[in-house]
Amino acid sequence: MANLFDPAEAQEGEPSEVVTGDRIQWKRSDFYSDYPPAEYNATYVARISGGGDSEVQVTGTDNTDSFLFTVSSVDSAAFTVGHWYWQLEIVRKSDSERKVLDRGEFDAIPDLDINQADPRSHAEIMLTKIESLLSGRADADVSSYSIAGRSLSKLSFQELIDARAYYLGEVRREKAAQDAKAGRTGSATIKVRF
Repeated sequence: MANLFDPAEAQEGEPSEVVTGDRIQWKRSDFYSDYPPAEYNATYVARISGGGDSEVQVTGTDNTDSFLFTVSSVDSAAFTVGHWYWQLEIVRKSDSERKVLDRGEFDAIPDLDINQADPRSHAEIMLTKIESLLSGRADADVSSYSIAGRSLSKLSFQELIDARAYYLGEVRREKAAQDAKAGRTGSATIKVRF
């Protein structure tokens, strides 16, 4: 395994997933000769999905044959967990003219040591909650009630079943995507020939 702190070992291209609180480092060599660092700045600008106020800017440094982009552990610890969109901007130093070269996305996932976050996806959390409601449904099968003049309604049994089916499908899709990313096949069938 390569030393992930060594700039010479930085991965080519942007990460698709980062852990908050980790040092993040990558390089881009594909446009280095067209936009030499002496004449241009290369900067990633990232914003969290949903248009929040969180914006991150990472400016590249000259790495001899590539632009090197580094985010310190302290800076990445401040990332909001969620889905982010980025664009790579080249700015000409002589007149500050800008051009967007590339766009993409990444996920900031929680650091379990720092955030004490639940590592499950939204779909996994919702599936657990719905199954918990369904298991307690036999004990308290009341669809609505009133307290002090305020009326409250619960989901019907069929609505809970439908929601469970939806989130179960989401969890299965997430697992399949994780398996595909890791190079695992989704089939549990073992073929034997005699």
